[in-house]
Amino acid sequence: MNQSAKLALGDKSAELTLRSGTIGPDVVDIASLYKNTGLFTYDPGFTSTASCESKITYIDGDEGVLLHRGYPIDQLAERGDFLETCYLLLYGELPTASERADFVYHVTRHTMVHEQMSRFYTGFRRDAHPMAVMVGSVGALSAFYHDSTDITDPHQRMVASIRMIAKTPTLAAMAYKYHIGQPFVYPRNDLSYAENFLHMCFAVPCEPYQINPVLAKAMDRIFILHADHEQNASTSTVRLAGSSGANPFACIAAGIACLWGPAHGGANEAALNMLAEIGSKDRIPEFIARAKDKNDPFRLMGFGHRVYKNYDPRAKIMQQTCHEVLNELGIKDDPLLEVAMELEHIALHDEYFIEKKLYPNVDFYSGITLKALGFPTTMFTVLFAVARTVGWIAQWKEMIEDPHQRIGRPRQLYTGAPQRDYLSVGDR
Repeated sequence: MNQSAKLALGDKSAELTLRSGTIGPDVVDIASLYKNTGLFTYDPGFTSTASCESKITYIDGDEGVLLHRGYPIDQLAERGDFLETCYLLLYGELPTASERADFVYHVTRHTMVHEQMSRFYTGFRRDAHPMAVMVGSVGALSAFYHDSTDITDPHQRMVASIRMIAKTPTLAAMAYKYHIGQPFVYPRNDLSYAENFLHMCFAVPCEPYQINPVLAKAMDRIFILHADHEQNASTSTVRLAGSSGANPFACIAAGIACLWGPAHGGANEAALNMLAEIGSKDRIPEFIARAKDKNDPFRLMGFGHRVYKNYDPRAKIMQQTCHEVLNELGIKDDPLLEVAMELEHIALHDEYFIEKKLYPNVDFYSGITLKALGFPTTMFTVLFAVARTVGWIAQWKEMIEDPHQRIGRPRQLYTGAPQRDYLSVGDR
């Protein structure tokens, strides 16, 4: 039996249907609200508004749950690999052995980009932030691959999806190489997705690059843990851009631009910058005291999460991966990492942090891990974009194929001047 809610205002009323998902809170369908009452809802940040119906990712922040197509994130990260997770997000089910082999084959053989793209990079200043380069280069893909921009064609949508997953790491590695002044390294079809990315980032022409399986596994897990996160700011940006009918490359570029914000994808870079600001273990008590002081604007970055009111389910896997990388590389005397490990210990044992549930989050551990792998902080958000591309493209594809999809058009509460008459300049 369908339940409903009734909203009455004077002699006007609206019967609002309650809709239930598979799991999670019910939602009130307000589509007829304006028509029946002349009212809009007001929800800055859309924190109480379901912007779409989706079958891809589910988050329960209070319980610390993250599911992709029903599968817990820890199971995917511990037992699967990134391309398997990509297949799951795109198609809704884990692949069979033959489906997996076919998917890996097609992704691997789309990793090269048009040779003219290398000349595109030379238009950027040498000191350009790699995220600025990513926004431009990903958007430029639509100028190179006209045969996969017709969003009404299911085949072209899938070709664009495969291309985005395959080419984003190549563009990211090129952005990194350009940033540090080294020659571009071509992708290799004999390497896994994570191995290939590390090779493109760290190989040089003058000597062979040896793939470390521990580091490759860590890179793969980082990609899995960041693959999708429901209707966050960048995903909502991709959906909103896509609702206008924009081509998929432009939509992903819009998502990358949104991800660049320090409140979103820049959180792991902010966490590393905070560790650098603290500088040494003996200064930690000073910063802990500042974090506890309500009158001090200082915040400990990398602790707690806007969505997860409990422990971030991705953080446990990332913590394990972080320590595996540090042990493999034998990093023991890095002052910044010493600060990080001491902060981690305090956050897990200090009553204030436990009471406030300010646990180390995925950004805290991923930032430390990426630094240990050799990436500068300017590349952290770029790596986030590489991982999140599959989530964006899966959400975009779902939206395009939704028969109820309409162009996004949020409303507003107008508080500006009322209507008034124009006065000539001499009468003002």
